[in-house]
Formats: sequence, structure tokens, C-alpha cells
Amino acid sequence: MTIRTILVDDESLAIQGLALRLQAHEDVDIIETCNNGREAIRAIKTHKPDLVFLDIQMPGFDGFSVVQGLMEVEPPLVIFCTAYSDHAIRAFEAQAVDYLLKPVDEGRLADALDRVRQRLTEKRQVQEIEKLREVLAEVAPQAMTDFAADDDAPASNRFEKLINIKDRGQIFRVDVDSIERIDAAGDYMCIYTADNSLILRETMKDLEKRLDPRNFQRVHRSTIVNLSQVRQVKPHTNGECFLVLESGAQVKVSRSYRDVVARFVH
Repeated sequence: MTIRTILVDDESLAIQGLALRLQAHEDVDIIETCNNGREAIRAIKTHKPDLVFLDIQMPGFDGFSVVQGLMEVEPPLVIFCTAYSDHAIRAFEAQAVDYLLKPVDEGRLADALDRVRQRLTEKRQVQEIEKLREVLAEVAPQAMTDFAADDDAPASNRFEKLINIKDRGQIFRVDVDSIERIDAAGDYMCIYTADNSLILRETMKDLEKRLDPRNFQRVHRSTIVNLSQVRQVKPHTNGECFLVLESGAQVKVSRSYRDVVARFVH
């Protein structure tokens, strides 16, 4: 897999330095370099790269303006590069893959590229599935019907592996598998892991769409549990029960969601 890449920075030395570091990654193909935001928008629309390393502070169109200028097309993956750390929150709000400080550290660069590879692999898997659907619909309509029936089991690559959470002025990148449970309070979610609790501004309905239902199930009107964290089921009155989690926390399962418990007792 080749990662077709564009570098954008108003400083030529910065582009050269980043290009030099990228030489260690044989799958990265630099197809264009740009010195300002307007050039970047034109180049991205023309070449449709997989990845853009994007400087934030540039004359005229800054990095965030470039992202806004791509709203009408399918945007590439973006890694923001800057000499200033105070743009980090906006960078993650712009759905950046990562945020690198100049001079770019080779270890951080390698980590960021690993995330890019993962995202591209997932994207291409989805595209292959869609191609298969189109072929089946044309040459074997009945097979397409069977394929659609089997599609009730969700593919894991549709769901989040990491969730960016802005809490107390910081950005936390939370591994979804580490989440123990999620409690709702209006439009806010309290995300519990083994060693932390974080507040995410999002509705329960929207958050459920981002999580693999094979692992995350609602057990109460306002609670989602990571089923892999369940260690014990304790019966309670009136058809309710408690799930005892890895941390020792106990979560009540209401009668409306008792079908979730059936996974553990059959």
C-alpha cells in the first residue's frame, strides 16, 4: 500500500526536513509540495492524495482554512504540523489523524503514520465491500439479497478504535477497548476506563453508532457497558440483575435490557 502524500508549509526548510524524515518510510510517496494554503487546496483537489502534512500558521489561508476549503470534496487524512502547541484542540476538532510539533520527532512521526496506515486499510476494506455489492447486484441479484441478509453482523472496521475526548482543556486519545462503561447525563457522556473518567459532549444515540455493538451494549436507559469487562452476573429482584465489571464496579441491568444478560448465561 502506497500512501500518496502532499506536504504543505510556507517554509521550504521545513518541507525539506519533513521529506528527509519520511524517506525512512518506504510506503510514503510524496507527490507534491505546496508553500501556501491556496496551492494546497488546488493540489489536493487535483491529485486526491491519501495524506496531507499541513502546517497551521501560513500567510493567507492557514491550515484550518485549507480543511474548510475541502468541505465539498472527500478530504484526505490530515496530520497537522506546527511550532506551537496551543492549536492542538482545534486540530483534533478538525478530525486530524495527529498533531506534530516542529521539529518533528521521528518516533512521533512513526506513530502517526501507523495510525494513517490503519485508517487507510479500514477505508479500503469498506471500498472493496462496496465494489463486491455492486458486482453482485449486477450479475447475481439473489446472491446480493443473501449478502445483505448476512450483513446484519456489523464489520468491526466500521467502528471507532480510538475516541478523542476534549476534557478540562486537554485532548485524551482513548482506546475504545479500554472503556469499561459509559453513563449518560443529558448531552454529556461520562467515559470510565480502569484508571480514569472523562466527560464527552455527545448524545448516547450518536455515541452508540461509533461503538461495535458486539462489544458495547446498553444495559440501562443511560448506561452502556463493554461486555468484555463483565466478570460476574448477580441476580436481583423483579427480573433485574447487576453486572460486576473487571474493576469491581457494579452496573444494574434493567428488565428492558435483560436480553443482554442472556449472552452470559447460555
